[in-house]
Parts: sequence; structure tokens; C-alpha cells
Amino acid sequence: MLRPVLLAIAVAFVSLGTAPAQTAMADEIVSYRCEKWTARHEHDKKQADQIYETLKKLKCEVERHSHNGHIDIKYRCPKWLSHKAKTHADAHKLEAWLKALKFETKHEH
Repeated sequence: MLRPVLLAIAVAFVSLGTAPAQTAMADEIVSYRCEKWTARHEHDKKQADQIYETLKKLKCEVERHSHNGHIDIKYRCPKWLSHKAKTHADAHKLEAWLKALKFETKHEH
């Protein structure tokens, strides 16, 4: 159940890209961090690629290793970073996606 939700959120977020602060229409800021290295085991290459690319866009440290029929994605973001979302709904989607990956989050508007 969680995998389809994560995939949907990742697809939605990746398709939005990252908006520069001056082009975002609302002050929807999501701050996030994941102080310690965290790992996920993914069996779906497409989903692993989406998670990896999204975390890279969010300026997190990310590593990816394939072995034994699955992909390990290891990530961390020790300092607080922020992303300005285009809409309130996008901010909530991003926040939920990050929380599912065990990030601490703050959402300001």
C-alpha cells in the first residue's frame, strides 16, 4: 500500500521540478533534514530511480547500489534545507513523501 503512494508522490514531485523562489506563486516552504544515513531497499528500478533523482534535486547526499536483485538507496541531509513549492497541495505532497522516507519536516505558509 505504501509503495504506490510513494510512487505517486515521487512522480508528482519529479514532474513539478524545483521552482526558483521568485517564480513560486505562494509562500509554501517545506524545510527538511535527515541527520543520519538512512537506507531503502527497492525492487522496482523505476521507483528507485525516481527516489534517487528527487533526493538529488532536493540537494541531499544520495548513494545507490544494486545487488541481490534489489537496489539500495542510502541518503542523508544533515542540515536543514528548504524547498518552495508551487502550491499548498504540492507542499503537503512533498512533506508526506519526505516523512515516509523518515525525514524531519517543517511546513510554513
